[in-house]
Amino acid sequence: MTPPNPAQTPRRSKLYSSAAEALQGLVADGQTLAVGGFGLCGIPEALIAALRDSGARNLTAISNNAGVDGFGLGQLLATRQIRKMISSYVGENKEFERQFLAGELELEFNPQGTLAERLRAGGAGIPAFYVRTGYGTIVAEGKETRQFGEHWYVMETALHADVSLVKAWKADTAGNLVFRKTSRNFNPACAMAGKVCVAEVEELVEVGAIDPDHVHLPGIYVDRIVVNAAPEKRIEQRTTREGVK
Repeated sequence: MTPPNPAQTPRRSKLYSSAAEALQGLVADGQTLAVGGFGLCGIPEALIAALRDSGARNLTAISNNAGVDGFGLGQLLATRQIRKMISSYVGENKEFERQFLAGELELEFNPQGTLAERLRAGGAGIPAFYVRTGYGTIVAEGKETRQFGEHWYVMETALHADVSLVKAWKADTAGNLVFRKTSRNFNPACAMAGKVCVAEVEELVEVGAIDPDHVHLPGIYVDRIVVNAAPEKRIEQRTTREGVK
């Protein structure tokens, strides 16, 4: 029997018609999800809404922030679908505060750089690393510490997710992603840390339309793509100067 020629084998499309379809068969109760975004910048709005509508519960969410009340991951807090947050900045969500202080929500706090490196390590196959940040504070409680040279370090373990939900500006049909500005802070690391990655993008182009030097995340990390050409992009804190309109 002649083996199939890979060049002649049709590639399964990564494109899905909606966020709900992109999550179908992926999300389930009790999973850990890595969700990209920096504040409300670069969050996968449509995918978060679809995750809410899926009804999946008892979730652990790895995300730099917890959204705001009624938007972003705040929607999943309102529906009590999140059991635990692994986060860095959570100060803009009153429901988060209420649940945490009432003992209804588990929280694993991370310094922001440590959170980013734990995600990156998960994607790179590095099980753990040492970092000076947090030594001598509650961040180091229960963790291994070790001295290198004149300084003490805390051992942090890598983060892994069952599913990653990320937002990119542009993708080609192979899943190569381009991020814009601040949204590049956590999205690539979240994408790499997941067993399966779903990318929400504003624009989809054919393979070859993106200069290889402009690709921020190779398509090998992206399993599914959904286009959301007109996201809301809500502003977390609108600040204006007097006399300026």
